[in-house]
Formats: sequence, C-alpha cells, structure tokens
Amino acid sequence: MRAIQVREYVKGPLDLTVTTLPTPTPSADKYLIKIHSAGTNFFDLLQIQGKYQHQPPLPWISGMEFGGTILSPPTAASSPKFKVGDRVFGASQGAYATHILAHESALRPVPEGWSFEDAAGLFITAPTSYGGLVTRANVQSGDWVLVHAAAGGVGLAAVQVAKAKGATVIATAGSYRKRQIAKSFGADYTIDYKDSKWPDAVKKLCAEKRTGNGKAGVDIVYDPVGMIDQSLKCVAWNARLLVIGFAAGKIEEVALNRVLLKNVSIMGLHWGQYVNFEKETVGVVWDGIFELIRQRKFRGTSFHGSKAMSGIGECTKGRCRRWGNERLGGRSS
Repeated sequence: MRAIQVREYVKGPLDLTVTTLPTPTPSADKYLIKIHSAGTNFFDLLQIQGKYQHQPPLPWISGMEFGGTILSPPTAASSPKFKVGDRVFGASQGAYATHILAHESALRPVPEGWSFEDAAGLFITAPTSYGGLVTRANVQSGDWVLVHAAAGGVGLAAVQVAKAKGATVIATAGSYRKRQIAKSFGADYTIDYKDSKWPDAVKKLCAEKRTGNGKAGVDIVYDPVGMIDQSLKCVAWNARLLVIGFAAGKIEEVALNRVLLKNVSIMGLHWGQYVNFEKETVGVVWDGIFELIRQRKFRGTSFHGSKAMSGIGECTKGRCRRWGNERLGGRSS
C-alpha cells in the first residue's frame, strides 16, 4: 500500500513523503478498510513535529480521520457490526494511507447522502463539539454561545450544534471570508478576534440584544484556541467556559478573580478519553449527532482537497489559513 510514514519528526507538512509499505492483513479484532478520503486536523500537524501530547513510537503512519469501505471484518468476530462493502468513517492512527486496520469502536456508518470526504472530517470534530456543548456545558435554548475560531473544523461543528439546540451564536474568526463562512453555517453574529477590543464588541452586542439581570455577556464560551482569559471579560453571570484546545500554542494564565466575581465555571473536554473513563457517554453523544444529521441540522465541513496522496502536505499546511476540514479525497490505489 501507499502511505505517509513518519520515520523522524519533521519541521512541517511539506517534508512529508509517500512511501510503499506492506498492505495490512485482517486481524482478530480489527477491520481492514480501504481508505477513500482522509481528513487533516491541527493535531496532525503537531504530531509530525513531535509536539502533540500523544506520540506513537517511531516509525508510524500519519493521519487519524478517514472514510472508506470495509474489505474484511475481524477474523475472530462471530457477528461483526459491519460487513464487506459497508461505507464507514472513523479515527485510527495511520489514516494517510490507502488501507488501515481499525477497531469496531472506532468506526461509524457513513450517514445517508454523505460523501466520503464529508464523513472523513466527522469523527473527531462532531463529538468534540457536541460533547463539549451538550454534555459538559449543558447548552439550552436561549443561551448565548461564543465560538472562537468558528470557521475551523470544530468551530463550524460547534456553531451547528449550538444553533440546533436553540442558542444564539457569536462567532469569532480572523478574516472577513471566514466570518462569512461561519454565518453560512448558522452563526447569528460575527466578530474579528484580531481586533484587541473584541471582548468589548461582545459585551456591546449582548448589551444591545439581551435583557435581564446578569445577561451582559455570553453564557457559554467554546474555545479551541486559548482565549479563556480574555473571554472572561465578556461572560454573563453563571457562564460556562469550555477549554477545547490550545491552537494558539500557549497555555494560558487565567485571572481567577473574574471566575469568582461572575460565578463562572471553567471546564475542559478531552473527548478521546471518554472511551476509557466514561464509555457509556460515547454512544449517547453519537446518537445525538446522528439525530441532528437526520434532522438536517448538521452538515459536513470539508471544503478542499487533493486527489493525490502527495498533496497531503499542502492540505495539512493549509489548516492555519483556511476554513473547515481539509481532506485528502479520491479513491486511492
């Protein structure tokens, strides 16, 4: 098979190269899958540089999210959930390849009417956003939600989940085009976070549009960037702030006096660990996501791709300057 194997850490995605490796054989507990499309995420970029919190031992195949078809079920499975030819999406180390092995728990059926390209960007972004907003922050109809980096993969997913639950969404993004993209996915208002006075803009908007004691700010902050400290300046009484990631590359120091004075809660979400510590929640979250898809309240966020595996470097590099989920598409041979 063809794959992008990391033998040593690299400076950037353009240093990645395609190599030929033995095609995996079906195993006792894993499906063999032919990959038709693979997604790129910010952590993929960190991982190839050796900067991610979870680093597999060298050498390893890069990439995590994919969409493809089942070639073979686990050899020891008496009644496998998926059969040969089924269209699936999932996440497992080694997605930048033509074939992959994956556990059943790491797979879901491709939603009806969805392409492999859209499905390949669903497995991580959707439950991160749904789990954060619904499971952790308990988003309710009438809440005001501030979504940072709203034109990214998890950002667009968060915008859609919040809107589906009846919230008003303020989306931040660093360019006019990205803010328009966030609006096209349902955001009610947009703000340029490159303007250092963006917290004042959020407060002004809430003051104009919201009424009620303690409502001079947002109820929920969804932050995959590292903007919690500044966000504390524009939250309402009893606000919930979600720490999703640190895309800005810096671990914040937070002014705890604001946490006390506004009676707020700051909470993290490590979705990848739910399968280890709270397995029963995983199914509940996915049921909720598929219900939103059935109601046509959640759609895919892929936007651009390369038909050749050699283009994955450009796709991964583009994570910082484009919107949604980059993906490597096309049927690889």
